[in-house]
Amino acid sequence: GAAVSLLAVLVTSFFLFRLIPGDPVKFMTGGRQVSAEQLAAYREQFGLDLPLWQQFTDYCGKALTGDLGTSYQFNAPVVDKITEALPNTLLLTGTAFVLYTVLGIVLGTRSAWRNGRFGDRFHTGLALALYSLPSFWLGLLLIVTLSVGIGPLPGLFPTGGMESGGGEAGFAYAVDVAHHLVLPVVTLVAVEYGQTLLVTRSALLDEMGSDYLTTARAKGLRDDLVRRRHAVPNALLPTVTLIFINLGRTVAGVILVETVFSWPGLGGLFYQALSVPDLPLVQGLFFVFAAAVIVMNTLADL
Repeated sequence: GAAVSLLAVLVTSFFLFRLIPGDPVKFMTGGRQVSAEQLAAYREQFGLDLPLWQQFTDYCGKALTGDLGTSYQFNAPVVDKITEALPNTLLLTGTAFVLYTVLGIVLGTRSAWRNGRFGDRFHTGLALALYSLPSFWLGLLLIVTLSVGIGPLPGLFPTGGMESGGGEAGFAYAVDVAHHLVLPVVTLVAVEYGQTLLVTRSALLDEMGSDYLTTARAKGLRDDLVRRRHAVPNALLPTVTLIFINLGRTVAGVILVETVFSWPGLGGLFYQALSVPDLPLVQGLFFVFAAAVIVMNTLADL
C-alpha cells in the first residue's frame, strides 16, 4: 500500500503543479527583453519543449533512479537543494516535535486522570483554542509583540532568519541559532501540542473504566502506579500513530511558519519554488514531503 501511494504521489506531483499559472522560462530571463529564439532555446535546455507525455516518462524514469531534476532558479540539482535545506528544517521542526509531543502526552494524561476538574477544563480549553489558531497569524503576533516590541516592551528576539550573520563560531554560533529558534518553535508548539493532548486524553478516558484498572487498585497499587504502569501504556496506541505521522511531517517542515520567520528550510524553499514556478524543485519537495509521511505511517503500523 505504501509503494502504491508513493507511485500515486509521483504521478500527482507531475501533473498538479503544471496547473500553476506562470512561465518559468520568462522568470529565468529576469524580466529582460529576449527574442523568441532565446525563449525557445531555454525551453529546449530544460525539456519544456517536449510533449507532456514525454516529459512525464522522463521525470518518472529519473525519479526512480534518485534524480529529481535540476532547479530552474538555482540551476542546481534538486536533490542537492533538498539536502542543503533539510538539516535546518529538522532542527526547527524536530525541536518543536519533541516539545509538543512530551507536553501533549503529559498534560493529556493529567487532564484525563482529573477529568472534569478545573485543571482538565483549563488545559482542554487552552489546547482547543491554540490548536484552532492559524500558525502564520500566531507567528506574526509573536513577531509584533516579542521581536518588534510594543510600547515600553522592547524587542527580545530576532524577527526572522537562522543567524545574525556576525561570523560567530562555536558556542557563540549555537547561542545565536538558539536565539533565532525560540519564536518559530514556540509558534509550532503552541499550535501543535493541543492535538496530542486531546488524542491522549480521549484514549485514556476510554481506558479508565476498564476491569484491569479496578483489579490493579484492588491489589493495593497506588493511583499513580495504576496510571503509569497500566492505563497509560494501553491508551497510547492512537497517540503513537499520531506521533509517527507528526514525525513524518517534521521532514516536510511547516511552510507558513518557515516563510513567516524566513527560516531557510524545506518549507521556505517550497514557497520560493511555488512563486516561480520552479517545477522540478516543487515536484521534488512535494514527493519528499509525502514520502516522509507515508514511510512513517507504515512504520507506525509495523
